[in-house]
Amino acid sequence: SQPNNLMDIFMSSTGMPALYPLHLLCKFCDVEPTSCSGTGTCMTNCSITSICSLQTEVCVSIWRKNESSYSIETLCHDPAKPLYGVMLDDYNSSTCDMEEKNTTSGMAYFCSCSQEEECNEKLHFPPIADPTPDRQFLSVILVSLLPLLLVGIVIVGMFYWYRVSRQRMLNQEWESSIKKRKPKNGGLDCSESCAIMMDNGSDSSSTHANNLNHNTEPLPIDLDLLVGKGRFAQVYKAKLKQTTSDQFETVAVKIFPYEEYASWKNEKDIFSDTDLRHENILHFLTAEERKVERQYWLITAFHPRGNLQEHLTRHMISWDELRVLGSSLARGVAHLHSDHLPCGRPKVPIVHRDLKSSNILVRNDLTCCLCDFGLGLRLDSSLSVDDLANSGQVGTARYMAPEVLEARLNLENIESFKQTDIYSMALVLWEMTSRCEAIGEVKDYEPAYGSKVREHPCVESMKDNVLRDRGRPEIPDSWLRHQGVAVICATIKECWDHDPEARLTAHCVAERISDIEDEMEKLSSRSSSAEKIPEELKIPIEVQIPEEVKITELQDIIAVDCSVSDEK
Repeated sequence: SQPNNLMDIFMSSTGMPALYPLHLLCKFCDVEPTSCSGTGTCMTNCSITSICSLQTEVCVSIWRKNESSYSIETLCHDPAKPLYGVMLDDYNSSTCDMEEKNTTSGMAYFCSCSQEEECNEKLHFPPIADPTPDRQFLSVILVSLLPLLLVGIVIVGMFYWYRVSRQRMLNQEWESSIKKRKPKNGGLDCSESCAIMMDNGSDSSSTHANNLNHNTEPLPIDLDLLVGKGRFAQVYKAKLKQTTSDQFETVAVKIFPYEEYASWKNEKDIFSDTDLRHENILHFLTAEERKVERQYWLITAFHPRGNLQEHLTRHMISWDELRVLGSSLARGVAHLHSDHLPCGRPKVPIVHRDLKSSNILVRNDLTCCLCDFGLGLRLDSSLSVDDLANSGQVGTARYMAPEVLEARLNLENIESFKQTDIYSMALVLWEMTSRCEAIGEVKDYEPAYGSKVREHPCVESMKDNVLRDRGRPEIPDSWLRHQGVAVICATIKECWDHDPEARLTAHCVAERISDIEDEMEKLSSRSSSAEKIPEELKIPIEVQIPEEVKITELQDIIAVDCSVSDEK
C-alpha cells in the first residue's frame, strides 16, 4: 500500500521503528515578518516542518500587527496550557481559522488545528469591517441632521421670543388694571373695603398683588439673598423685574422643596383667601410651582427689618414702640380669629398654631404682621371632630399652650384652638416687654422661659416647666412701676392662664392696649387737678402707684369689659 504520510515514508525509507511515538507534523518557525495584512486567506510561508514532541500538542499560528509591519509565528503547543496568556479552544479542526485574542503583550490573531498535518500553514481570517465606510456613514448622518438642528434652533428662538413678548403684554395689562383700580371720590363702600383691603404701609411696593394670573409662566424673579431658614422652607430676598423697564420690586420668596408640598399647599390655600388681607398680616402676591427647579414658591411682600425676634435682639424699644408693636400683633391675631369682616360679611376663622417672635415680621412703621401659615388651620364649619383630631400636636414646644402639651384640647369647641394662639401671643408680648426701656434695667433678649429650658426644648421638658411646675416667664416687680407696662403685664397674665376659658380674646387685648394711653392721660390730668378718681375705676386714690401694688388692681385702669367688647 502507498504510504499515507511523512511518518510512513520515514519508516519505509529507514526500515527502523521510531525511537518514540510521533503524532503530528506542524509548521514550526520563529516569529517571521510577513506581507499578510490580516484579511482573507494567507500562507505562512514557513519553510520548517516539525514533528510535535507530545501527542497532546496541536499546530498553532499567531499573526500580529506591529506599528508598521506584520509578523507570523508557527509552533506546536499543548492546548491544556496557556500560550501568551491565551487558552486554545478551537484546535479540533482541520483548518486554521484565526480569532482575535487579548494576550499578555497586546492583541493578536490565533488559530489552532489538529485534524491534518501542517494544517497551520494556511490561515483563514474573519472578514474585517473597513472603518472608512463608518466615517462616511457618520458624515452622511450629520449632514442629514443639520437642517433639523437648524429648525430646532429656530423653534426654540421663536418660543423664547413668544414668552418674552407675552410677559411684556401681561405687565402692561397689570399696569392698566392698577390704574383702573384707583378709588372713586368719596372712598370705597363697605363691599369694596372688604374685597380690597389696601396695604398702604407695606415695605415693598407690591403693586401687582392679587392681580397675578396663577396659570401664566413663572414671574421674572432673581433671587438675591438668603434671609431666613425654617423647618420646611427657606426665605430669600428677591427682585421682581419689570419687563417694560429696568426697574424692579423687592419681594420675599419662600422656597419649599418638592418633599414639603403639603406645607406649601396649606400656606398657599390660607394666603389665597382674600378675606385674610389685613395690614397686620403679611401681604401675599402669588404662589408658583417651579417644575424645573423641583420647588414650590410663595411670593410675598418684603420687610427689611426682619422678624420680631431679630428686631428685639438688636434693639431696645421705647414704651410707645411697645404699645404699637403689641396692639398691632393683637389686631393681626384678632383678624385671623374673627368670624366676620369689619363690614359684617362672614369670614372663616383661622388659627395660626405656631405663633412666636420669629414668625412675626416688623414693618418700617414698627407695626407687626403675621407670617408663616404652614401649620395654620381654617376653622371651617364643615370640619368634623375627627378632622380636628387629625390635625395633631403641632407648633413649637417652647410656645405650646398647656392643653396642647398634654394633648387635651377640647375638640368640641373651636374656640379652644384660638385660645392656644392667645397663650403663644402672651409669651411674645412678654418678650417685647422684656426689651422695653420703661421697665428699668433691660437685659439682653431672651425668648420666653429663657435659660430655664434648652435652646430648642422638647415637649417633655416643656411639660415639666408648664404643667408640673405651673411655671411662666418671670415678671419682676420693677416692671410694674410704669403704669402702662403694669397693665400690659396684667394682660399677659390673663392670656397665659392655665385655664383656656379664662384667657382674653385677641380682640379684647387689642382694645385694652390701644386704650392704655388715653387712660394714662386721664390719670395724669386728674392728678394735676387733685380730682378724685371715680369709685367705679376701683384703684387707689394716689396717682403715684406704689411698687407693692398688685397687678390685679392695675387692670381696672382700662375700663373695658372684654365680654361686652367681644359681643360687639
